[in-house]
Amino acid sequence: MRLRDIPITAWIGMTGIAIAFIFAIFAPWIAPYGETQVVGDVWQLPDNQYIFGLDNLGRDILSRLIYGARTTLLVASAATIISFSLGIVLSFTAAVSRGIIDTVFSRFNDLMMSIPTLIFALVVLAVLPQNLIVLILVMAILDSTRVYRLGRAVALDVAVMEFVEAAKLRGEGKIWIIFREILPNTLSPLLAEFGLRFAFSILFLSTLSFLGLGIQPPAADWGGMVKDNKDGIIFGISAALVPGTAIATLAVCVNLVVDWLLKRTSSLKGGRGDA
Repeated sequence: MRLRDIPITAWIGMTGIAIAFIFAIFAPWIAPYGETQVVGDVWQLPDNQYIFGLDNLGRDILSRLIYGARTTLLVASAATIISFSLGIVLSFTAAVSRGIIDTVFSRFNDLMMSIPTLIFALVVLAVLPQNLIVLILVMAILDSTRVYRLGRAVALDVAVMEFVEAAKLRGEGKIWIIFREILPNTLSPLLAEFGLRFAFSILFLSTLSFLGLGIQPPAADWGGMVKDNKDGIIFGISAALVPGTAIATLAVCVNLVVDWLLKRTSSLKGGRGDA
C-alpha cells in the first residue's frame, strides 16, 4: 500500500485522531489552565483570553476539553483493547473447538446480547464502586459480546480452509492454529471492527458520564462536560456544545478511517498470501 493511495477522507480521519491523542498525551503542557482551576465568572462568554468561554463553575472550557481528551481516550482505548482481546480469544477458541465449547460460549454470548447494553451497564455501575477500573471492565465485558459475534463468524470462514486443515494434520495445537493460522488471515475485518468498537466506546462512555455513572467529577471528560453545562443552553450559552462537538468530531474521524479499511477488504479470501 502506498501513501498516495490513501483517500483524503482517511487522511482527515487519521489527522483528527492524531490531534486528539496529542492533546491527551501532552494535556498538562498544552492546556492554558488547570483541569479544575476556577479562573473567572460562571458561563463567561468566549473572548480573546478564553477561546471557548468558561463553564458552570468558572473553569476554562478549552483546558477541560484538553484534559477531557486524556480521560475519554484512556478509558475508551483500554475498554476497547480488553474487549477485543477477550472477544477474539473466546470466539476463535469456539470456532476451532466447535462442539460443546462453541455451543456454551455462543449461547452465553446470545444471552448477554439480549440484555440492553445501557440498562445493564447502569444497573451494574450503580451497584459496584465507581472507579476507572470498574468502569473500564464493565464497558469491556459488554462490548466483547459484539466482538465475539464477528470474531466467530470470520474465524469459521477461515477454519475450514486448506491451510488450517493442513496445520491440524501436522498436529499443531489450538493456540498455534488461532494465532498463527486464523488471526493473520482475519486482521483486515478485525481492524475495521476495532475502529467501530473504539468509536462506540467513546459514545458509550460519554452517555454514562452524562447520566452520572461514568467519569466522576471533578475529573474532566467530554460527556460529563455536556452534563455540567446543559442548563446553559436554555440561556443561549454554548458551553455544552463544545464538548458535544468534540465527541461527534472524533467519532466521525474514527468512522472515516474505518470506512477506508472496510473498502480495502470487501471480502475475506484467506490464505497466507492474503493476510
